[in-house]
Amino acid sequence: MASIYEKVLGADFARLHPRIQERFGFSSTDGMASIGEGVMEEIWYSKRVAIPLYIGSSRHIMFPQGGSQIPFTIGNYAYADQFGRETVTWIRTFKFPQKIRRFDATMIYSRKHEKIVDYLGTKQHLAVDLDISAVPGGGIRIRSGQQRFYERFLQFRFPRMLTGEADVTEWYDEALDKYRISVQVNNPLLGTIFRYSGSFQAYFIDTGKQPIPLDVKPLREEHRE
Repeated sequence: MASIYEKVLGADFARLHPRIQERFGFSSTDGMASIGEGVMEEIWYSKRVAIPLYIGSSRHIMFPQGGSQIPFTIGNYAYADQFGRETVTWIRTFKFPQKIRRFDATMIYSRKHEKIVDYLGTKQHLAVDLDISAVPGGGIRIRSGQQRFYERFLQFRFPRMLTGEADVTEWYDEALDKYRISVQVNNPLLGTIFRYSGSFQAYFIDTGKQPIPLDVKPLREEHRE
């Protein structure tokens, strides 16, 4: 089965560096996961949005903390959720000296919209449309679009002025023999509100022998896309 990234990129998937194809090319039927371990050279946030980031941190959606040379891990597990949708986790754990922070997301392939929808946090309250593209040098770029909030009977679209628009690029640096990642979140009014960049090594595990950890999957799965 093609991965969710192959489905949206189509022929452009072949433009990705072979090591990027490995990390973005597996699906739930392959019984594998990619685990990255590395260091964030910089993590920065705007103090003007400290309160919203603090609130979001309780659901593992960004956080009001910065630093340099921060060890981190990223877990990408592929599985089919309870609604039968192909899903890939992005579980990022940042090990600050005084505190461990997490930034959780689950990306699903929406057959209805033929695109990837990213659910942020532990309870999938925030759904974000993603634009995926291949970039020169074999990297992959992920940009966020429209954002929607779901909680029980409540649902609404966020006005663009109140959102954080993420721009993520991951590529393989052959000189360093490492993956590199750069993330920047911008607000139309406030400019950059959160960013991080770093490098990591990645290895693959057999999820048949090492089942997906319980704390990787969200506490609640949202059927609205």
